Amino acid sequence: MGIVFMVSAAAVFILRGPVGRALARRIEGGKSPDDVQALTAVDEMQVRVAQLEQQVDRMHELEERLDFTERLLAQQREQPRIGS
Repeated sequence: MGIVFMVSAAAVFILRGPVGRALARRIEGGKSPDDVQALTAVDEMQVRVAQLEQQVDRMHELEERLDFTERLLAQQREQPRIGS
């Protein structure tokens, strides 16, 4: 009987404390401040990844333009000049 009382008292003590509140929030579907911070950080990272992808696309476009310009300049140098 003493053991049952001790276990019951410990359960009440634990469930009424921060562990119990966190457990209740989890059961209710609420988000803890840590969850909110993690979700905010994930959102920020997604925005940064999207920006980096745009920059990579822009860099590829610029590389293609540079290659095209270099080919045009090389063709102009190779063409025979009239009057030389």
